[in-house]
Amino acid sequence: MQLMASSLSIKCYLFLAILLFVMYKSAIAQTGYSEKEKEALDALKATFNIPFLNDNWTGIPCFLSETSKWYGIQCGSNGRIAGIVLESLGLLGNVKVDAFIEFTEMSALSLKNNYILGNMMNFSLNQKLAHIDISRNMLSGPISSSVLSLGILESLFVQDNELSGRIPELNQSTLKALNVSNNKLYGPIPTTQALQAFGSNSYSGNSGLCGPPTTIPCGITPTGTPHSDSGNKNGSSDSDKKDSDTCSECAMFYILIAVCLVIALFLSVLYYMKYRKPKKVMKEVITTSTKPLNEESKDGEKKVEEGQAVSSVGGQQEKGKLTFIGVGEGAAAEFGLGDLLKASAEGLGRGIFGNSYKTKISGKQDVVVKRIRDLKPLVNEEFNKQLQLIANLKHPNLLPLLAYYHSKDEKLLIYRYVRNGNLFSRLFGERGANRIAFKWSSRLSVARGVARALEYLHLNATSPNIPPHGNLKASNILLDENDMVLVSDYGFASLVALPIAAQRMVSYKSPEYKRTKEISKESDVWTYGSLLLELLTGKISACTAPPGVNGVDLCSWVHRAVREEWTAEIFDLELSKHRIACSGMLRLLQIGMQCCDPSPEKRPQMTEVAREVENIRITESGVDSD
Repeated sequence: MQLMASSLSIKCYLFLAILLFVMYKSAIAQTGYSEKEKEALDALKATFNIPFLNDNWTGIPCFLSETSKWYGIQCGSNGRIAGIVLESLGLLGNVKVDAFIEFTEMSALSLKNNYILGNMMNFSLNQKLAHIDISRNMLSGPISSSVLSLGILESLFVQDNELSGRIPELNQSTLKALNVSNNKLYGPIPTTQALQAFGSNSYSGNSGLCGPPTTIPCGITPTGTPHSDSGNKNGSSDSDKKDSDTCSECAMFYILIAVCLVIALFLSVLYYMKYRKPKKVMKEVITTSTKPLNEESKDGEKKVEEGQAVSSVGGQQEKGKLTFIGVGEGAAAEFGLGDLLKASAEGLGRGIFGNSYKTKISGKQDVVVKRIRDLKPLVNEEFNKQLQLIANLKHPNLLPLLAYYHSKDEKLLIYRYVRNGNLFSRLFGERGANRIAFKWSSRLSVARGVARALEYLHLNATSPNIPPHGNLKASNILLDENDMVLVSDYGFASLVALPIAAQRMVSYKSPEYKRTKEISKESDVWTYGSLLLELLTGKISACTAPPGVNGVDLCSWVHRAVREEWTAEIFDLELSKHRIACSGMLRLLQIGMQCCDPSPEKRPQMTEVAREVENIRITESGVDSD
């Protein structure tokens, strides 16, 4: 009887399992869920292979809801993918031409401002696709002819790529927006009604394009081409000899001219790459519109044309001006945006939020211009408010913001130039015979200055859920001509889009974010602890290592070294000679380990940390062998 009952129970369980499976499959079928769409998204995820998408794109993208839990995925009412929007995520990879053929219900695709390689995708099966934006990438090859089959195409943006070939003869009556500028396209622009409806700006930056709406006519033979002489073939031998000598002299002359031109071109390229190119990039931010700034739109609100430079000063929008704030107010009359554009600019490098340029203004202080990107979609008033909050943070160890510039397409931050570089270069720079040793007293001074700055930020934080700094690392700590510590790039966590912050900012690499997807002031404390361990060990932390550099999980490595009692091996070789200051180094090591505790609630507050670091200075620096 027991065997019969047990067998009956097993059969019941199997029956219920099969019933639930059938019901689940039926529910999926009714929602329109497509397994092939999910597989296509998984293939995209594998192509890009960034931690944010790897963690976020799990489960089913569209199921029983029009709101997807997958970042950048838009769902339709039928459970199918209706849109893919992955903008400014730093995506790098070669996307296959047929990557989107399974998304037959998709109406919008935007991959702008990434680093996507390969040829333009095939959209011949995406007949509901109305909006395409793949601008500001690294795509090559021709514009896909598949766009000709998109009967309801409304916008096509492919500018700022490496596309070549001719423009397809688009003639959809639905096409309202087009931009193919800054590519390598050539040939006459098709004379279809749809393509001729757009201005020359939609085609600019393609030197090979001709015909209307551009001002470059097609089929013009360059002037000045030498033509052959069809004179008497039976001329005298003296004349032939004279002609031959003359031709030889001409040939030598032209060769000399050619050599001079090559040398001049080479020197010009060197000058352009070092000085003029950064200046040209800065000038792009002040493209003047042909329409007046205060022209009213149909709904009665004042609008600003795309490419027109504006900033808000005293509540009034002014064209092409810097907004000076904080400590920069007194310097407002010293220089303006025009002075920046006239000055020579030198590229300093590319940070996680954009490029930086050192600008030399005649008779004025040198400044650094940061061209920032990947921000939240903030309107002018919101951007002004956030920057004013940053500018109100004033401390001797914080690098003050002098001014900013804001327009629809460009955001610039202006800081004073700090001459002695950053802590990363000082700490991890070349260690040859010419290196100046980074002494214990100097490293302790850095630890103290950063602790003071971070304590001030924590005491004056404007939001409890956002770390006051969020991106503390050695490259964001500057040293002025007196080796005074100046912490930079604070407050950006309130400006940057969440996916970008999660991918690039140091606080988001803390243990708690990996577990709970939450950050706080304690995340800043963790980054400070990582910085202390870098100062003491001379090793680069894995959480702050730049691309191409292999860092070390310093928190785990130091804890293991202390546990196994080989603490003496921890310290940088440059510190090993400071035997008298050993107790101070050990105390700073203890503070760093406490700050790096995996549990946020066990970490000390920044006020306590700053006081402890100050006590090291009081008790130890007097006997420091430096």
